[in-house]
Amino acid sequence: MRRNSVLLLLMVLGLNAGCSDEAPDMPDLGQVHGTVTLDGKPLEGVTVLFEPERGRPSTAITDEAGHYEANYLINEPGVKLGPGTVRVEWGIDATGPKIPARYGSQSELKLEVQPGENEFDIAMQSK
Repeated sequence: MRRNSVLLLLMVLGLNAGCSDEAPDMPDLGQVHGTVTLDGKPLEGVTVLFEPERGRPSTAITDEAGHYEANYLINEPGVKLGPGTVRVEWGIDATGPKIPARYGSQSELKLEVQPGENEFDIAMQSK
């Protein structure tokens, strides 16, 4: 009887170890949010890409006030901890004023994501 109890306990522990909502390769994430403006005006509908030195990027799309919150996966908010480059681009179905290359395709924006909350406002200038 004792042997069966031990086997049952081991099976339950083994099943629990294999059941997780998180991917086994999920990195540590920091929460990143902020506002995107161009010449002092908020930009709605731009995509903000957070590209770590290694690994999966995170993305965000700005709302009507230019505010964003980054997501690592569709239902997983955050950005991989550590240094990375930030790019601002118009999405496939979005258009608006030209985004200077220093914020987009040739971005000079850098961010060091820390554990916890990270506010990263992007105040772009067209000239």
